[in-house]
Amino acid sequence: MRSPIRPARAAATLTGALAALALSLGTASATTVPVEFGTDYHDPVTAAPPISTPHTKACEVTVAEAQFKDFTPYTGTYTPPTGCGTPGQWSKVVLRMDGNVKGRQYDRLGYLDIGGVQVFRTSTPEPSQDGINWSVQKDVTEYEKTLSSAQSVDMLIGNVVNDTYTGILDVKVTLTFYAPGHDRGTDAPDQVIPLSDQDSVTTGASLTVPRNSERVLAEVYATGSGGGCEEFWYSATTPKASYSCQGGDDGPYREVQVSVDGKVAGIASPYPNVWTGGWSPYLWSVIPSPTAFDVRPLTFDLTPFAGLLNDGKAHTVDVEVVGVPAGQTGWSAPTNVLVWQDAHKSVVTGAVTSYEKTGPAVGNSFTDGSMRHLVTDGKDRLKVTGYLNTSHGRVTTTVERTLTTAIDHQWTPDENTDDQTGTWTDHQLVTSNGHLSRTDRTYTLDGRATIDSANRLRVVMSLADRAQLGATRIDDSYHGDATFTLGVAREDRHAVATTSERYRLSGPGEHYDHTLATEQGVLTKDVLR
Repeated sequence: MRSPIRPARAAATLTGALAALALSLGTASATTVPVEFGTDYHDPVTAAPPISTPHTKACEVTVAEAQFKDFTPYTGTYTPPTGCGTPGQWSKVVLRMDGNVKGRQYDRLGYLDIGGVQVFRTSTPEPSQDGINWSVQKDVTEYEKTLSSAQSVDMLIGNVVNDTYTGILDVKVTLTFYAPGHDRGTDAPDQVIPLSDQDSVTTGASLTVPRNSERVLAEVYATGSGGGCEEFWYSATTPKASYSCQGGDDGPYREVQVSVDGKVAGIASPYPNVWTGGWSPYLWSVIPSPTAFDVRPLTFDLTPFAGLLNDGKAHTVDVEVVGVPAGQTGWSAPTNVLVWQDAHKSVVTGAVTSYEKTGPAVGNSFTDGSMRHLVTDGKDRLKVTGYLNTSHGRVTTTVERTLTTAIDHQWTPDENTDDQTGTWTDHQLVTSNGHLSRTDRTYTLDGRATIDSANRLRVVMSLADRAQLGATRIDDSYHGDATFTLGVAREDRHAVATTSERYRLSGPGEHYDHTLATEQGVLTKDVLR
């Protein structure tokens, strides 16, 4: 028998990405909890906080409105509003996508590009037969310079509609612009340069930055998707380990690297996204996994290389997902480069003065037997220092980033029992003329799947996305337990599931604690502290 991860998607597949910023927050239902899933259930919700907005005049612009039933992109034109201050000087810009779908449909991966810049990457929930509505918000203020002039719009949520898969994705995307107040509270880049389109992995892209760049970041919307083994990259095994999803010699180790002119300039651990058809679709019927509804880009600080990039020449930028076997597809990595310029100097010179790269170092230990066991450990470290001669003096920047991976995977030869845990850490320290900025991220996954003699698949799953961003701490944790019968019509699955999410945020002057819980698609708990 195939791995329980794959049969789960035989009942309902994976292919989408969206993350958790702010879906409409429901109120716990007073409806009696059914003994199993019916034809309708609560609309998707997340525990993440809504986006805070200023008390200034707001202007709303519709960016896209479309029905997606195939792989034809929506194309249009965006024009900035004129009634909320000077374009490009807004205090905040918030994107909102509203969607509805009914019938039967897989989860689907989507994107929104404005002026060639990917501003939003998302995926869809799987619908009930009676239909669901959902919405997602994202703070897109960092793209305000792109949004300050008329731009082309491209959007696609690739979909298949036929006699079996009937769900048409009906979506509308708006941007709300807030006029500037006494304190704009934003430090948006002066330019956002797109390096790749839609769903590609960036290879051999040409980058030319302004010659007075004094801060340079790359953001990569990296996702393993498309229904193949790279959608479950954290489950891949080494060639010696007999399993339905085999990887290369690195097994499940994955790392995203950005290179400039062939030299690794940034490293990051990818988040183990689980789309709403993953493992068991009933795990995510109401509460999606963390970051599933608003894919957060990986950010790479390339400022130590700014002196090199400022020479007025075109440079080659590559994005690579380390660990993917040669010739194997399944990853997308659209990339933007964000640039801040020196307002008082036309040319800023500088150089890289120190470079240390120590990995990646990956170890796999496999034990065969009645329970097959693969243990994977990996680590990498990059430390780069560079200086810039700016209008406010010489600025020296050091970026140090350290990654670790620890995965423990056990399964029976028939894969009717398939258990794994994974922990990924991504620590970055940026020092600029003595000023320290630290970002520490930890991702965890604990999934346990079994198929019994009655062909009932049970999956118990926990996921967590934790971060320490300076003085602010974030903990987004999910837990679910779902069971249904494989290989039968939807109405005969007798599906049951309990799920919960708790999102906690604490920092100077702020505290947020929100818990959601569901049973059989009914929202049973909604507590905001």
